[in-house]
Amino acid sequence: MNTLIAGTRAELQRLRTWPTMWVPLASWIVLNFVFLYVFNYITFRTGGTTGLSSTAPAEVLLDQMLPGVVPSVFTQGMAMFGGALMLILGALTFGSGYGWDTWKTAFTQGPSRIAVVGATLTVLGAVVLVLLVVVCVIDLGVAALIAGVESRSAALPDLGSLLQSARRRCIDSGDRTSAGALIGAVARGPALSVGLGLVWVLVVENLLRGVGAVLEPMTLVTDWLPGTAAGSLAGALRGGAAGDATPGVVDILSGPTAAWVLAGYILVFTAGTVWWMRRQEV
Repeated sequence: MNTLIAGTRAELQRLRTWPTMWVPLASWIVLNFVFLYVFNYITFRTGGTTGLSSTAPAEVLLDQMLPGVVPSVFTQGMAMFGGALMLILGALTFGSGYGWDTWKTAFTQGPSRIAVVGATLTVLGAVVLVLLVVVCVIDLGVAALIAGVESRSAALPDLGSLLQSARRRCIDSGDRTSAGALIGAVARGPALSVGLGLVWVLVVENLLRGVGAVLEPMTLVTDWLPGTAAGSLAGALRGGAAGDATPGVVDILSGPTAAWVLAGYILVFTAGTVWWMRRQEV
């Protein structure tokens, strides 16, 4: 336990002072703000349309930018870009350890490999949790500002729906981050791991789902992919909100089923990372 605590402190210091780690975190905050509020608000004020807002009436579009619907709107960011950014975060964290000889140094100093890897995974989980809190607070602040400018209700969402959204977003983010960590450990390099992860998220899963739409037996596989579960979780939380064409949001699995599937993937990816790092030569 002492080794795990010491390793967590050391890993937190490494990631905190590593400029590259802040890039995906800052990217999510900026993209969340721009795509979920700036573009839609411009569309509302000008009477135009965007790919994200579709042809939703102006009043409906405004309703989707108010504080009361933040729990459902918050899910859109994860489906569109948050998942890919979290995968990049995990891949960079573990893949960079080989290029810097961080793993070699840590593993040859005597601590258990499980403790060292566990410390890194713990810090990654904490980073993801803090990021989700920050994004949620920003969403609430921006939504309250829009409500004030447009003289609409600034009533906050009920605590239950907000906690449910946050809990499921943690599961979704944890799935992508742990997947990136496993890819980074296997690929033994940040560039290759990030590339492989993005190819899987942006290309392979979409191609498989396209095949599943033609060959029905393939749905036995495609309906249970991580991306499908993540999109289904976002769709369940949105509950038919306006702009149902949001990229990545689907309704294949029920909300609880999607959450359990993602939780299972987190366990598999985490266990796979620990197992691989224990057996891998450094």
